[in-house]
Amino acid sequence: MTTSLSDVRPIGEQLRAWRQRRRLSQLELASGADVSTRHLSFMETGRSVPSREMVLRLAEHLDVPLRDRNLLLVSAGYAPVYSETSIEEPRMDSVRAALRQVLQGHEPFPAVVVDRFWNLVDANAAAGLFMEGAPEELLRPPLNVLRLSMHPDGMARHIINLGEWRAHMIDRVRRHVALTADESLAQLYRELRDFPGADPVADAVVPPSGNEVVVPLRLRADGRELSFFTTIATFGSPVDITVAELAIESFYPADETTSRYLRERAGW
Repeated sequence: MTTSLSDVRPIGEQLRAWRQRRRLSQLELASGADVSTRHLSFMETGRSVPSREMVLRLAEHLDVPLRDRNLLLVSAGYAPVYSETSIEEPRMDSVRAALRQVLQGHEPFPAVVVDRFWNLVDANAAAGLFMEGAPEELLRPPLNVLRLSMHPDGMARHIINLGEWRAHMIDRVRRHVALTADESLAQLYRELRDFPGADPVADAVVPPSGNEVVVPLRLRADGRELSFFTTIATFGSPVDITVAELAIESFYPADETTSRYLRERAGW
């Protein structure tokens, strides 16, 4: 649903679309937001214009992304309340410092910071492992880590369990598209899904084997087979759009061979 502030739909249409996207009935949303079903119905049909506080309350209960909450406010006739500050601005010094601390503290294991489109914002030195040998066009800013990992000329050449990993990542993007209704993200999803050489059968999500607790990333490097699992961290209670859309993905060795290789590579 993400669009420009100058091109917004009526507030009632947007509220109804977000409610339906979250698969809530009017009664369920009304009960959760402490508003009458009749009032909610009037807002959705345009018979009543919600107050600024009501827009924010409903957006909170619908888990609407911050940039889309601004759109809801504008469509209801109110000014946006959430800023979108460049990561390079002085007021973001503490944010950048926190990100750097996390990235450096994760060495010698890879870690990256990405935005809502999985474009690379920052990375530690160990993450260079994933970029080695990739063609220049995949490394030009903005470097998209999903495109780099799944492009036939990128990391995909080295990923041993490519079908399993692709299925996991593409499903992750698909679910994010469903949650945000972001058309730009939907375009990225279609691009990744339709990469040359993609095998729809191999990309099918398969049930776990019982021998693993997470979907691993297995790849070849320097004649060795490495295995990783990842964790994702975000900022708590953000009120700036840029901060809300940042995520830190940290890669951990899934076996001793991988751990030893990364330590040796870093000279530890």
